[in-house]
This record gives sequence, structure tokens and C-alpha cells, in this order.
Amino acid sequence: MLLLLLGIVILHIAALVLLFVSTIVSAWTTGSTSSSDLWNNCSTTNGGYHCDLANTGEWIQAVQALMILSIIFSFISLFLFFCQLFTLTKGGRFFLTGVFQILASLFVMSGAVIYTVMSPKWVPDSEAFGWAYIMAWVAFPLALISGLIYVILRKRE
Repeated sequence: MLLLLLGIVILHIAALVLLFVSTIVSAWTTGSTSSSDLWNNCSTTNGGYHCDLANTGEWIQAVQALMILSIIFSFISLFLFFCQLFTLTKGGRFFLTGVFQILASLFVMSGAVIYTVMSPKWVPDSEAFGWAYIMAWVAFPLALISGLIYVILRKRE
């Protein structure tokens, strides 16, 4: 049982780190002369480096909010897991922890879908999706799986 709990915590922390890094790093889309993320759209033209803030559209603000909410809900879920680990009665399920983690996974999925659909209007066609965008998509199934495991898991003595 101890190894199972340790594995779940490692999975949860891995998803949380992926969410945190993908939200902060400026590599959601990358190209030879420009890069874009949730906060800036930067490009190099005529030897100069120019950045535009990402507050130009409601959709990018929605993606920002969803990614931040996913981090918050995942952190709350981890906190609730440790609280429930010591206070839950024998045979009880980690239902509240699982619900928060599943919501975090749905938030990151929604943010990544909105970015996928709306980014062609904001990002040049010469750019490709970057590694931080891929990390956000990888965090979605990890958070979803850990949330489902929390819902299924029962506490043993």
C-alpha cells in the first residue's frame, strides 16, 4: 500500500510540475524568428526584438485563466490528499481529492484546446507548436489518470 501511495504522489507531482512549467515557459509556439506563449508574442525583425503582451484577445486570457486554475486545483488536490490520508476513516475513498484533480485536468485540456483553435489568429503561420504546449497536453492525461485513481482508491490501515 505504501508503494501505491508513493506512486500516486509521484504521478501527481509530475503532473503538477508539467502544468507549472508549461504555464510559465515561453515556448507554446516557436519559429525561426519568433516565439509565443501565454503571456507574450515575441518576434525578431530587422535585427530588433519586439514583444507584444498577450492581453490582446479574450481567448488568450481564457487560456491563461484555465492554466492557472489547473495549477491551483492540482495543488489543492495534493493538499487534500495529504489531509485525507491522515483524517479519512478506514475504507473511505479519496473522492474530494479526485474531483479536484479531475477538474484540474479538464481545465488544462480546455485551455490547450482553446489555444489550438485560436492561436492561428495570433501566431504567424511559420511557427509550430512548441514543447511547452506539448507538456500541457501531456499533463492532461497524467492529471486525469491520477484523479481517477484517487476516486477509486480506498484507505487501508
